[in-house]
Amino acid sequence: MSATSTTDKAQAENALTGTLKSLFALSEAYPDLKANTNFLELQKELTDTEDKVQAARRFYNGNVRDLNIKIESFPSNLIANLFKFKKMDLFELAEAEQAAKEPPKVEF
Repeated sequence: MSATSTTDKAQAENALTGTLKSLFALSEAYPDLKANTNFLELQKELTDTEDKVQAARRFYNGNVRDLNIKIESFPSNLIANLFKFKKMDLFELAEAEQAAKEPPKVEF
């Protein structure tokens, strides 16, 4: 929550995603927990939250892409140079993509 830069936010999101995957893997090991209605509701809410975060990341990246294009194209590049607008970095999650390829390891 206190992350300020795009890199810090990406690292925080990677940690959250890893924790959620571990939680879902843990639920597979305990059928009683998996059948609990409160846990099922929690799972649904977490999945919905992840979807919303993903949609917000796509929206942010789309706006950053549009801004970067405007900064480079004529005549808007003249205004961008005048007001010292700089290109921004996309919000990328390379670690999350790698984590999606490998199943989480749960140890007790």
